[in-house]
Order: sequence, then C-alpha cells, then structure tokens
Amino acid sequence: MLKAEIFVYLKKSISDPPGIAVLNSLKSLGFNNVEKVRMGKYIVVYLNENDIEKAKELVKLMCEKLLCNPVMEEYKFNISEE
Repeated sequence: MLKAEIFVYLKKSISDPPGIAVLNSLKSLGFNNVEKVRMGKYIVVYLNENDIEKAKELVKLMCEKLLCNPVMEEYKFNISEE
C-alpha cells in the first residue's frame, strides 16, 4: 500500500483572503515577525498499489480531474510506502 500526501495551494498570482485573515490574526496576537500566510489543502490518499510510478500517474490524474482547480491552484505530492 502506498500513501500519497497531496498539497493544493493557490497560485501566487491569486489573492488569498483566508491567508490574509490568518496573517492579521497572528499579528494581533503579537506574532509581528510573520510576513505572509498562504492557505491551502492537505489531502492524504491511500492507494492499493505497489508501483510508485503508477501511483504517481494516478495521483496526477486525481489532481487534474478533481482535487485541483488548474485556473487558480497548483499542487505537489509525495508518495511513500505505508
């Protein structure tokens, strides 16, 4: 079994209102050294697959078809043995 850890995040050119809200809250709590916050999604998928290359292709298709909006978001992922 393989585990895919998928990170989906907004493109740098896209405004991130939740990230701005968290930044403002952190600063109001005294964390003045925080310069920028970007929010995203963390998704874990467990695959009944042993071939890492095949798993990479499957996860890429999952991201392109459902998990990521390519107009606004980018993604990266890691595959590891579980």
